[in-house]
Amino acid sequence: MSHQALLPRYPVPNLNVPFVGGGRFVLGAVAADTFDLIVFYRGLHCPVCFKYLLELERLSAEFAARGVHVLAVSGDVESRGREMAEKVKAKGVKFGYGLNLRSARQWGLYISTSRGKTSLGIEEPPLFSEPGVFLVRPDGTLYYGAVQTMPFARPAFQDLLGAVDFAIAKDYPARGEFTGDV
Repeated sequence: MSHQALLPRYPVPNLNVPFVGGGRFVLGAVAADTFDLIVFYRGLHCPVCFKYLLELERLSAEFAARGVHVLAVSGDVESRGREMAEKVKAKGVKFGYGLNLRSARQWGLYISTSRGKTSLGIEEPPLFSEPGVFLVRPDGTLYYGAVQTMPFARPAFQDLLGAVDFAIAKDYPARGEFTGDV
């Protein structure tokens, strides 16, 4: 199956996942003032994800102050999602779990197969999605997106904060929207 990128200024796929601790995230049901920041992570087995999500939690109040709702989501089962949320001491970041692979693929995420236990000694699921970071406008259109084939070299959340500030101050449009022949 081919990999399909999402297009800026166009609607993103639906996203409907349960939250660790109860309730659900349904994209668009409670619109953020400026953006929903959706961070797809590989799962509890990933030590790089853990460090990345610690940084997201550290900056979560900064995002909230800018009207950004922050969600971290993986295909993990509830117990593994809860364990990751507890490991990062999540207060500002909401953790979703149970992302199915069909939905992951609709979001343009890459899918990997298990290689057994990671350096943390935690078994990888048989199939799981690789990382992706998206800023979605309140109208459900894509503003920013980054997907990766590996857990390394992800967009820095401090840089994303600066981008949000710039977007708000300059009313800067989403870029990469051109779909004509080149």
